[in-house]
Amino acid sequence: MAFRGQYEHSLDSKDRLTIPARFRAALDEGVVLLESLDPCVAIYPVSEYARFAERFLAGLNPLSRKGRMMVRRFHAHSHDESLDSAGRVRLPRHLIEHAGLEGPCVVVGVDDHLEIWSRERWAEHDAEIDAEAEGLAEELAASALGAG
Repeated sequence: MAFRGQYEHSLDSKDRLTIPARFRAALDEGVVLLESLDPCVAIYPVSEYARFAERFLAGLNPLSRKGRMMVRRFHAHSHDESLDSAGRVRLPRHLIEHAGLEGPCVVVGVDDHLEIWSRERWAEHDAEIDAEAEGLAEELAASALGAG
């Protein structure tokens, strides 16, 4: 399943986020919560996180300092969780603080995972994406032409 769209939610008093109903079946085998490099929390289905780790982390040289640091960064800042019977997932406090999730949140579909942003940070980031989209498309098109 591809995760798409934007949905407004909030954390409840127990730091749980209700996952949009349309995505719950894809997350029923568990999730990996990840402190993203951006100021948000990524939610991966377990199988997709395994693919991510295999594709981007497994090839890093464990003898290099930078390779070890990146593997630690991703695995030490991630948590295995599952949805409860109401379709909620509990977010650890350090992830809430990292993403600034103290008020309304936006659940954003990003193809193979979801991201949880504070409403304010998402609005800023989305505006930045819109402002740079045409230039990014041109750069990516030029690099694709050069690679072929």
